[in-house]
Amino acid sequence: MDKEERKIINQGQEDEMEIYGYNLSRWKLAIVSLGVICTGGFLLLLLYWMPEWRVKATCVRAAIKDCEVVLLRTTDEFKMWFCAKIRILSLETHPVSSPKSMSNKLSNGHAVCLIENPTEDNRHGIRKYSQAESQQIRYFTHHSVKYFWNDTIHNFDFLKGLDEGVSCTSIYEKHSAGLTKGMHAYRKLLYGVNEIAVKVPSVFKLLIKEVLNPFYIFQLFSVILWSTDEYYYYALAIVVMSIVSIVSSLYSIRKQYVMLHDMVATHSTVRVSVCRVNEEIEEIFSTDLVPGDVMVIPLNGTIMPCDAVLINGTCIVNESMLTGESVPVTKTNLPNPSVDVKGIGDELYNPETHKRHTLFCGTTVIQTRFYTGELVKAIVVRTGFSTSKGQLVRSILYPKPTDFKLYRDAYLFLLCLVAVAGIGFIYTIINSILNEVQVGVIIIESLDIITITVPPALPAAMTAGIVYAQRRLKKIGIFCISPQRINICGQLNLVCFDKTGTLTEDGLDLWGIQRVENARFLSPEENVCNEMLVKSQFVACLATCHSLTKIEGVLSGDPLDLKMFEAIGWILEEATEEETALHNRIMPTVVRPPKQLLPESTPAGNQEMELFELPAIYEIGIVRQFPFSSALQRMSVVARVLGDKKMDAYMKGAPEVIASLCKPETVPVDFQNVLEDFTKQGFRVIALAHRKLESKLTWHKVQNISRDAIENNMDFMGLIIMQNKLKQETPAVLEDLHKANIRTVMVTGDNMLTAVSVARDCGMILPQDKVIIAEALPPKDGKVAKINWHYADSLTQCSHPSAIASEAIPVKLVHDSLEDLQMTRYHFAMNGKSFSVILEHFQDLVPKLMLHGTVFARMAPDQKTQLIEALQNVDYFVGMCGDGANDCGALKRAHGGISLSELEASVASPFTSKTPSISCVPNLIREGRAALITSFCVFKFMALYSIIQYFSVTLLYSILSNLGDFQFLFIDLAIILVVVFTMSLNPAWKELVAQRPPSGLISGALLFSVLSQIIICIGFQSLGFFWVKQQPWYEVWHPKSDACNTTGSLLWNSSHLDNETELDEHNIQNYENTTVFFISSFQYLIVAIAFSKGKPFRQPCYKNYFFVFSVIFLYVFILFIMLYPVASVDQVLQIVCVPYQWRVTMLIIVLVNAFVSITVESFFLDMVLWKVVFNRDKQGEYRFSTTQPPQESVDRWGKCCLPWALGCGKKIPKAKYMYLAQELLVDPEWPPKPQTTTEAKGLVKENGSCQIITIT
Repeated sequence: MDKEERKIINQGQEDEMEIYGYNLSRWKLAIVSLGVICTGGFLLLLLYWMPEWRVKATCVRAAIKDCEVVLLRTTDEFKMWFCAKIRILSLETHPVSSPKSMSNKLSNGHAVCLIENPTEDNRHGIRKYSQAESQQIRYFTHHSVKYFWNDTIHNFDFLKGLDEGVSCTSIYEKHSAGLTKGMHAYRKLLYGVNEIAVKVPSVFKLLIKEVLNPFYIFQLFSVILWSTDEYYYYALAIVVMSIVSIVSSLYSIRKQYVMLHDMVATHSTVRVSVCRVNEEIEEIFSTDLVPGDVMVIPLNGTIMPCDAVLINGTCIVNESMLTGESVPVTKTNLPNPSVDVKGIGDELYNPETHKRHTLFCGTTVIQTRFYTGELVKAIVVRTGFSTSKGQLVRSILYPKPTDFKLYRDAYLFLLCLVAVAGIGFIYTIINSILNEVQVGVIIIESLDIITITVPPALPAAMTAGIVYAQRRLKKIGIFCISPQRINICGQLNLVCFDKTGTLTEDGLDLWGIQRVENARFLSPEENVCNEMLVKSQFVACLATCHSLTKIEGVLSGDPLDLKMFEAIGWILEEATEEETALHNRIMPTVVRPPKQLLPESTPAGNQEMELFELPAIYEIGIVRQFPFSSALQRMSVVARVLGDKKMDAYMKGAPEVIASLCKPETVPVDFQNVLEDFTKQGFRVIALAHRKLESKLTWHKVQNISRDAIENNMDFMGLIIMQNKLKQETPAVLEDLHKANIRTVMVTGDNMLTAVSVARDCGMILPQDKVIIAEALPPKDGKVAKINWHYADSLTQCSHPSAIASEAIPVKLVHDSLEDLQMTRYHFAMNGKSFSVILEHFQDLVPKLMLHGTVFARMAPDQKTQLIEALQNVDYFVGMCGDGANDCGALKRAHGGISLSELEASVASPFTSKTPSISCVPNLIREGRAALITSFCVFKFMALYSIIQYFSVTLLYSILSNLGDFQFLFIDLAIILVVVFTMSLNPAWKELVAQRPPSGLISGALLFSVLSQIIICIGFQSLGFFWVKQQPWYEVWHPKSDACNTTGSLLWNSSHLDNETELDEHNIQNYENTTVFFISSFQYLIVAIAFSKGKPFRQPCYKNYFFVFSVIFLYVFILFIMLYPVASVDQVLQIVCVPYQWRVTMLIIVLVNAFVSITVESFFLDMVLWKVVFNRDKQGEYRFSTTQPPQESVDRWGKCCLPWALGCGKKIPKAKYMYLAQELLVDPEWPPKPQTTTEAKGLVKENGSCQIITIT
């Protein structure tokens, strides 16, 4: 049993979890029930908040195979607990339940629900998931995914579709016929309904969930306590505040659910046609689809209700929901290995690898093309939450918690307040016992001190700044679906940019062409649209080799293809449905030049008129298309010129790939140099090739031939040079980021040299910087993996290499004589393949490369995500800016992902910019910094508010007094809430500055600030409290006390006496209370002003008009009632009359307090301390403006004592990348020298250690 106690599910995946089995225990349940009754239900709440405790308190451990409840724990850094109940799926309820018929249920592809081997015996297959005797399957559901017990692996596993472990051959041989009705019903039992169900919870459910939040429970406890103590007004105020907070929270949560529900409901139920085994077509609801169903794609298109692989015909699909690009994509049928000439029969089908043949859920099929009599068919591979759209929705429904230092520190801070409250609690009990106070009063007063120390308004106060920031972002066109991330954006110190469409213009412009004749390059030509070239193979390739199609008469498709086709000025015509029906096959798409381009020279004398007219009908039919594949980096077509016997094959793609598939004798000798010249200038280069096909290749043979048979032995025809212009704002935005010490990195799917060139053009890499290209090769033929280092030629060599200056390289220099360090900045560049090899074989090099890597080219979507993770592993706060096209994973993984696409893919990104321009990045960071500083201000203010009020109450408890109900009310509502909600309104500072705000509350500057203000406030409150007792007129106050000599003013006095003849049970009216009330009321306003910092992250305080007005109004009001008492106000606030000179004395105390507080906060903390601590690192950080901001120096100091900070030794930086930068400075082997190779040590590959071997 021990072995079965703990297992891992989803191993190696993002949602990997540990799983433990438990069975319900009656005796434990009885004890817990008793405990719930004894604690008045509090134990029940505690178990509701802690799933782990709940299961352990009511269950006993059991083998996972036979358990009733499973406890799950994520294996990531959050270690979150979940519990799920085991359910039983009984197959006996199914009409066809005999073991014999059961074994045939999956005969047409049992791999549907099986994992290991697609060809294994079906009987065994079912037993994997069900006990053979009972025909029952045990399962549980977690985060919308069902996990079934699998007997083979002795663990729970989720049900796979046809997307894993199924070969392309078996898709055609075993699955293309369709399912029988019995088999369909059986699968439906296992897979369930095909829907992405986003249930909008009822308001009642949401309310209960929200109200049971620990904080609202604490507020409820506070309200009950205050009511027993007759603090009804304050209790009512907190109730009203809580109700407003709960209602607004419910509204926003429900609104998000409704939005998500509406987004996924578009395809929830549509009628679809499916093919059954006997070739009959059955119409069913899309919710009844199961993996293995053969779906008929209707002529007029549809929104896909599932993921399906195309096995017949062609579809034109808009995938904007997934990719963010609204460019129609042509999907062709999956190649059938058994028919292909050089088929690879055992290639496994994978939706990602074969995405050109896969129709994804939620995407729109615009139109289909087909053979008459043969419908366009697709086999369903995944349904429900397993589909690509389902996974996207799951990631939104169950997001990973955001791990941010601010929130961790906030809890620590609250714990400190609880500890302080504990001290007050004990003090109150002891003091009350010594003074022989009644037990009931002791209980109420001691508990009251806890509610004072932990302020119930804290969450509302913290949220205010974020809500205001969200509103400001909306005004500048940035929409946010994850408000908590706004604070995190204030910490970003590295931003990754996609290139195309983000840094550069979306489309490419045709700069020119460079043709090849007799294996030699001709000079570049600008105009392709001329009579000389109209019948050349070069133009024919441009005219045919594309995936363009006409949708409602408008030419659409890939922007690159569109630009090329427009450049030659040809016309594209597609066959109508009638024509196709007439010829009983797909009629080819036809392209032809416009008449004015065809030579119209007068015919020679012996030429017949008919011959002269022939060129007018020069047209080319596209017979077969092999769509562009990013893995192969090319596309090709088979075409035939009208009237020709032989067909032609045309191919275009990445120059290196095309050249390798051409006859070597047709590729010019200087091909590499010419290509390099163009790419270094930032041009995007595409190569073209052509060959005549054998005459034996008939139309039918071409339809079934494999790509490889066509794409070889070609003639190299030349290059097309496309220009990808930088967006106008790009260089300026990147310069702003560099000035603010924010590193910039380019992550692109484009060619390496083009990317490096664009990086130089936009200022990401400065002219004098070195670029080191890392070319990593995987292990091959017994040789270990290795990296070759090449230095790309700098465009301009700098004569005197400067000392490291660097925005782009975060180096913290530690030498005192830095001028002696003659160094140039360097950047690493690598492609996706090299990146993967380095991740796998050179683990210890990854952090070093992350520190200086600037250009990552030819990166696949999942590699972009891995890069973000690698950067986060060295403690960078990473932002990602992309157009949503293939950046979904990276946008989600980054600390702050901002999508420049407004399409549905932006659901994956926390931020979406309305304007497709990277100028939103500095704006977001500015707002993030302002929101973060606002959070700190509010937190510091709320902490001070708690401590000031706590100390006031503790002082008054010592004389068995307290603050009055209306005094509490005035402080908490009139002062605190007004100040908190207006101090958050400061807008962001107008430009990005070099320093960053601290990331957590537990940092030197913040701790010093809070502690110094606490000491100042306690000091001045104590001064007032004890000094009033020393006054000659002081006596223990009683209703007839007359310190003001008000006997002359009988009216005022008698009105007071009338009201005060009733007994003051709580001893609220006394001189100490009045003194403490006035001084503390001013202290709240003093710290509010001291903490409301402006520059460098927020606009100055005086520009926040609401705040200025509120504070002035409150000052005037308190000053007025202090110096000129108003009887009715004094009566309500339970203030007693004190002599005028004592009022003036209190004013002096308050003025001195204000002067000391503001001097310490603004002068000593911001000027002296900052400069002293900052100065010791000045040479290393300030002059060379590295990525470590001055604030972080103060952070580091914060954990240590003042003398050390002023004495100043060196200290290891906190962030890994800074520590690494220091190490690399003294590493003689780094950066690698030109033309050297780093090899992975074969034997100790696990720890990834490597050695450098210089090649001579």
